[in-house]
Amino acid sequence: MACDLDLVPPRSKHSPPVVFGAGAVIGVLGGMIGLGGAEFRLPLLIGLFGFAALSAVIVNKAMSLVVVLVALPARLAAVPAAELIARWPTAVNLLAGSLLGAWAGASWAVRMRSATLYKVLAALMVLMAAALLVTHTTTLGTLDLPSWARVPCGVVAGFGIGVVAAIMGVAGGELLIPTIVLLFGEDLKTAGSLSLLVSLPTMLVAFARYSRDGSFAVLGANLRFAATMAAGSLAGAVLGGLLLGVFPDLVLLPALAAILLVSAVKLARHD
Repeated sequence: MACDLDLVPPRSKHSPPVVFGAGAVIGVLGGMIGLGGAEFRLPLLIGLFGFAALSAVIVNKAMSLVVVLVALPARLAAVPAAELIARWPTAVNLLAGSLLGAWAGASWAVRMRSATLYKVLAALMVLMAAALLVTHTTTLGTLDLPSWARVPCGVVAGFGIGVVAAIMGVAGGELLIPTIVLLFGEDLKTAGSLSLLVSLPTMLVAFARYSRDGSFAVLGANLRFAATMAAGSLAGAVLGGLLLGVFPDLVLLPALAAILLVSAVKLARHD
């Protein structure tokens, strides 16, 4: 098992205002594009705060869970619960794969050597950059698959998303939203709410798997750090939502994708 807890920085190394401010910046970046920002938080945890790969993933997962728990009821104002309940087959279809994927992804993460995990995270950062550009710069249509093909495709897609979400410690909305649009023909607003419904149990399964290993102790050792950064992320997400549309997508999206790509390069070279 890749145990890197000895590389976790002391809790007193970074002051709460710095941690809160870093979380706020991440929240603003995510809020401006309607996401939680966990994909930007992960390289910050490693590069700025000195967490090793597996430790960063687990702390990132904890903060992502807090963001999802807060975002889910807030989304009910945009998409009523009755509409989401009516679309339960879509959520169940994806969960059939994502729950298994989350368990598998967390199992693989704790068994990887740290050097390998850094490279895997780098590759997934590139995937997130591509998903960000595709989702926000193109008009997604529907694949119009027959029902007999849509169900297995949903399970396979859910499995892959569960794996990625567990390994990176993210909610997976960057991949769930386009999947829901393409496979099930939902609009982006509804897809965003459905993605949260799928993300929540998927993240809980990954947590359950991580909790079986000693690596999970990093969360208890850095609980105040995680709570402070999560609070900053939530505050930043509100501000980012208010700034939605202020920056043109032609400027914002390539800049955010570039951040992810630069982060990927740094992770791949991480010693």
